[in-house]
Amino acid sequence: MRKLLFLLIVSIFAIITTACGSNSSSTEGKETKNAANSKTKLESKDTLVIGLDDDPPQLDPHMSSAAVDRQTFQSLYNKLVDIDENLDIIPELAKEWDISEDGKTYTFKLEENVVFHDGTPFNAEAVKFNFDRMLDPDMGSPRTSEIASISEVNVKGDHEVEVKLKEAYSPFLAALTDRAGMMVSPTAVKELGKDFANKPVGTGPYKLEERVTQSHIKLTRFEDYWGEEPKIKNIVIKPFSDADVRVTNLVSGDLDIINKVAYKDLEDLRNNENITLLEKDSLQFQGIQLNNKVAPFDNKKVRQALNYAIDREAITKVVFHGGAVPAVSAFPDSSWASPGIEVPKADVEKAKALIKESGVEKVSFTLKITPKPEEQQIAQMLQSMLKAADIDMDIEMVEFGTMLEQQDKGDFVALRLGWSGRTDPDGNSYSWFYTGAPLNKSFYSNPEVDELFTEARLISDQAERAKLYKEISEIIWEDAPYIFLYHEKDYKAMKKNVKGFNHISDTMIRTETMYFE
Repeated sequence: MRKLLFLLIVSIFAIITTACGSNSSSTEGKETKNAANSKTKLESKDTLVIGLDDDPPQLDPHMSSAAVDRQTFQSLYNKLVDIDENLDIIPELAKEWDISEDGKTYTFKLEENVVFHDGTPFNAEAVKFNFDRMLDPDMGSPRTSEIASISEVNVKGDHEVEVKLKEAYSPFLAALTDRAGMMVSPTAVKELGKDFANKPVGTGPYKLEERVTQSHIKLTRFEDYWGEEPKIKNIVIKPFSDADVRVTNLVSGDLDIINKVAYKDLEDLRNNENITLLEKDSLQFQGIQLNNKVAPFDNKKVRQALNYAIDREAITKVVFHGGAVPAVSAFPDSSWASPGIEVPKADVEKAKALIKESGVEKVSFTLKITPKPEEQQIAQMLQSMLKAADIDMDIEMVEFGTMLEQQDKGDFVALRLGWSGRTDPDGNSYSWFYTGAPLNKSFYSNPEVDELFTEARLISDQAERAKLYKEISEIIWEDAPYIFLYHEKDYKAMKKNVKGFNHISDTMIRTETMYFE
């Protein structure tokens, strides 16, 4: 019995010891795993993950016509000049400049010791190459209208370039704060040809590491960057066309910053202690691009009917929860060119009367939209509003890149597209409404408007220019080649530990100054 009791005690002791050993081993395993997770989280601080509302169609700034492209460009390229929070023009690759008294000659002194990602030196010859490229008619660059005033570009030294204009052009510097001022590597362009759009080479703080269409773009810090070294090593850019998914991924921690917020989520994000939400008036406009060459929008009365059938206030309240304001022109209130035109209330009877005056017995058309929930909601509201005015509208969903191709070819009757905005009002209007301009895919032409645009480009006095843009806005409202719907406010949402973001009204994410706290 004693022997059995002893053996029993030994067995129990062994079981307890084994159990303790097992617990100890399990705890040690958890600690090791936690340490590994901690290390992974620490390492992830080297990477800023950005969520965009679409996949950039292509990465060549001189051929780009999509707003979302520009978000990636801020990391890949430098411009000759940039803008600050007050929309004042500041130096970038051009450290200083001089403008002749007649406003026709700009002399730029360039930063020295700057190289492109492929090692090609940035100099005056590179600047000349870039301007020549954009002006080449065979290139078909959307930038052409922005710099069409250039008559010649002269290299005055390794780091000095002279740009002569055909005539004074007051928005010239403002144009260079965006894609027209972005410098691409002459070597890469010559070697890659059209494939440059997939393998971009600039002088920016980050260079392209990898791109998988509709999945991600990976950028890595350019070690030979001429400016202050970015604090974050890697940038990963991911497309999320669904705003709900984009916000969900931010809140869950998979994204660090997003360029657009689902408006219904604004209040939740404001109250989330782990998220920083920033608001800024933007310079953009949104609406419906009409093809003025085809029925029914080759008829001015039909186009006007849309203007009065639509309740813009309802759209901004229902879809955007106050995150947008109704629009009647290309210039929001944040612009000094805002015309102050009163937003009309929906007038169904007036819309019906205009349709009757048009002589068109039955008005119907198809509106092409991108497959985003808010776009579908806007389209459904428009469909209902127009139906009340006896206008039938079908809805067709098209992938964003495909829509841009169809826009370029004129293969549409109506598109739900807008403009991301520019600092100078010329950039918000000329290319869209001047006869034959590259982005005038409405095929709108009015000689009086063309004359006013030209005059506004020649004078430098802001008050006088504002009067001209007011006239332009009033005529375009009357002609209705494009149906303005709303101006969005710009919201940027990011994790609390993301710092250094510089919020400017052009809505761009500039990664160079960002860091993790």
